[in-house]
Amino acid sequence: MAAKSAALKSTPLRSEKLDLRLTPRAKQTLQRAAAVAKRSLTDFVLESAMASAAETLADRQSFQLDPEQWEAFLAALDAPPKVHPRLARLLQQPSVLEQAQAVDAG
Repeated sequence: MAAKSAALKSTPLRSEKLDLRLTPRAKQTLQRAAAVAKRSLTDFVLESAMASAAETLADRQSFQLDPEQWEAFLAALDAPPKVHPRLARLLQQPSVLEQAQAVDAG
């Protein structure tokens, strides 16, 4: 019992609310999955959503490289930009907005 009360003390208070609309079928599916996992619907949905969020954000927050990959990464950052003649020509042309302004002014 002491372990359970210690765990309850360390659990952060859930003070925020999130409402969502879903189909009856989606709700039934979530309820069945929560029951199979022996979790409340709220706990099941929250844990599933948090796992999905962590996976989505993982490659946008940090990435790991071995020393050889790190050196290649640094070399790529330090290298001068590649010349792209077609891109340079494109950037010299007036944009669609600039062309439209010229037509309106003319």
